Amino acid sequence: MTQVQLAEYLGISQQHMQSFEAGRRKVSASMLPKLAQLFGISVDELVGIEDNPAKRGPVPKLLRQVEQVALLPKAKQKFVSEMLETVIQQASH
Repeated sequence: MTQVQLAEYLGISQQHMQSFEAGRRKVSASMLPKLAQLFGISVDELVGIEDNPAKRGPVPKLLRQVEQVALLPKAKQKFVSEMLETVIQQASH
């Protein structure tokens, strides 16, 4: 994948991508889920956190869903968040 292709995938300029590679900028946390999805790994693996499958087991469905929601556009993220908040409030009454 070229620098230009990766920049387009992340929705940033090629110059912005170049500054990551040169070490002048750090990748924002909001880009991590998209990068992890691109490489077919978890965000934990992407940032170097080792997974211990013997202790942890498979990733819970809810956690996978949260990672997928993080990849949605901001407006859809807000919609999901508001919906969850409503369900949580109703459950606590």
